[in-house]
Formats: sequence, C-alpha cells, structure tokens
Amino acid sequence: MEQTAKRKPHICLYIGSLQKGGAERVMTHLAEYLYGEGWRVTFVTTYFRPPEYILPHALWDAESGKPYGAEEETVSWGKERTATTGPDGIYRIYSDPAPEELAKGRVHGFLARYRTLRAIWKREKPDVILSFIGYNNSFAVLTSRGLGIPVVVSVRSNPAYEYDTAKLRIPAFFFFRQAAGVVLQTREAAEFFPKGIRRKSVILPNAINPDFIHPRYEGERQDRVVCVGRLDHNKNQGLLIRAFARTQDRHPEYSLHLYGDGPAREEFAKLAEELGIADAVVFEGLVDGVREKIETSRIFVLPSRSEGMPNALLEAMGAGLACISTDCPCGGPRDLIRDGENGFLVPVEENGHEMADRMIRLMEDPLLADRMGREASRVQESYSPDRINGQWKDYLCSFIHSIS
Repeated sequence: MEQTAKRKPHICLYIGSLQKGGAERVMTHLAEYLYGEGWRVTFVTTYFRPPEYILPHALWDAESGKPYGAEEETVSWGKERTATTGPDGIYRIYSDPAPEELAKGRVHGFLARYRTLRAIWKREKPDVILSFIGYNNSFAVLTSRGLGIPVVVSVRSNPAYEYDTAKLRIPAFFFFRQAAGVVLQTREAAEFFPKGIRRKSVILPNAINPDFIHPRYEGERQDRVVCVGRLDHNKNQGLLIRAFARTQDRHPEYSLHLYGDGPAREEFAKLAEELGIADAVVFEGLVDGVREKIETSRIFVLPSRSEGMPNALLEAMGAGLACISTDCPCGGPRDLIRDGENGFLVPVEENGHEMADRMIRLMEDPLLADRMGREASRVQESYSPDRINGQWKDYLCSFIHSIS
C-alpha cells in the first residue's frame, strides 16, 4: 500500500502533433508543469510535423522527432518501452500504424489505427488520458473502452467550429457522455452540448505563455497596430485591414503589423493594395520571440470570427498593450475584456466601422491607451501558468483515485 501511494501518477497526453499552435502550446506547457510536479508524462501523437514546440525535458529531438538514446525507451511507433529503465524525461509514442497498413483502404486504415492506439493504452496503463481537439477526443474514448482508464477530453476552440460537421459532431455527442470529464474554455462553449455532457464539463481557461509573465514595458511606444495569428478567414485579418484603412486619413503615421502566416496571406496582401495602404501593412510572417516584437507597440487587435480562449489576446493583454477584440463566439474575448476598462470589444462586422473608431480613440488618446494597457496586464495574475496549470492538476487528480 505504501509503495502504491508513492507511485508517480502517469498521464498520457493525446494529440495529433506538437506543431506550433494554441492547443499544442497549452498541452506542452501542461506537460512540463506536471513533469515538474513529479508525474510520469507520455505524449501519444499521431505523427511528427515540424516545426514543433521544444520541451526542455523532451526525450526526442524537436527538429527531427528522433529519440535521444535507445529508440524503444524514449520514442516509439507503438513499440513497447520500459519506463523504469529509460532515461528521466517526457516520453513520446507515435500512434500512426505503418504506412503499408494505411494503404490498404479506409476501413482497414481505421481498424489499424484503432488497434495501434488501443495497444498503446493497454501497454502504458496510464492513470488518466487527456485528449485535445476534434476527432481525437472521440477516438481516445473509443479506443480505451473497457480498459478502466479515465479519459478527459478537451475542446480547444469554439465547439461549433471544432465540430462543424455531422461526421464530427455525432461521435462527439455520443462519446463525450462516456468520458470521465470534459474540459471547455468558456461558459458559452458549454451551451453547444446536450445537458448530459454539460453536467460533466468544467471550464479551465488557458494560461498565459510564461514568456509573457514579464514586467510591462514602460518606455516610449511605437505608432503601430499589431495582430498575431494564422492568416485565414476565421482569424479574419481582412476585417482589421479594412478597419485600419479607415484610420489612415487621420493617422497616417501608424503602421499595421501582422505576425503569422497562412493560406489567406496573398488575399490579405491584395486587399491592402486595393485599399491603397500596402505600404503601411507589414506581413511579418512566422517569428520567434513574439513578446519582444509586439510589447513596444501601442495597440493590439484580435479580429477573429470565432475563438475559444484566444492565446494571442491573452498574451497581448499580459504584455500590457491596449487591446481591441471582436466579441466573437464562443465568448473567450468577453471573458477577458471588460469593455472600456481593460480593452474594447467590438462586433464581428464586415466594414470595420466600430473597430476603426476604437483604434482612432486609442491613437488620439495615449493616456487612455496606457490606462487600458495597465489594466489589461493584470491578467498575468489571474491567468498565471502556475495558477491555471494547478487547476488542471487538481482536476486530473480527481480521476486518479489510487494515488494520493
């Protein structure tokens, strides 16, 4: 009994890959936190897709996905490894079957994926499985049925967006009822699900990226509007470009800097040209050290059509910028911003009139922008990594009954 009580809790974290994105960042930070708390942590990812996040205690190379040391002890493709004899760190297992198995047709490929993942759960015997994103959540529950392993599933964006087809929504509604727990990011997100799922759900917001837990920049601010995010129609930078164009007659000294890349980059660049502001719109692309790049700017804007708990907004507020966000479903920005106090909320619109109006107010009133930025920076306290990850730990521990 004494040996069982002292045994390290073992968690398997299930996700498609660790490619750089909001959900992946939350999971990697949680993995490092739990590892630091003495847990055994194993990633189960479908595949390797660089560029991926770099974990300080990862037992694989972030550039290649290859293991450090003996392959069967650190990273495996469904192969067995012995945790007690392997090096100390965070392990990784790839769950995709061999390519020849997947080449035999859709049904055969599905069954091969099912057998491979179920074999991993049987072999690893984790105390709890935590799954992120879309179909992964349903598949985690399906493949672990009857094994006595609690599965916690987490929706990382607006569920209406994440489960936007019947092919995804019907399995989610069925399998989420069988999950041990359901983690959502906002109160509004819970309304998407039937009552049976809502009763077992909990709201756990994102934590601020530790890089943004930093004293607020107090020097001279640049006349820049910044936005961070994938360049696509949901992130909706086209709205921001149109709104920014409406500010240029009065404030031509300002420039707009878009950090990130994506499929709509050329379309947005063409829009800036059509509006005659191409010289004032800078497409910065994918960069490292985002905090250092944006923290001296005056205004941050999140123009999304749909968000869960938006990391980019949370980080910009933590950095102390005056922030404007669309009041988009499923309510993440509304949970962060008290309109007119620590930022501005505007509707998701097509013409950008209200967004432009708020930008002009901040451009013309630096004292207002500074006051809002100071109030925004207080999210560092409420959404600190230790506080939020501690909530995750407590919640996950509630399903591990054999470990004190």
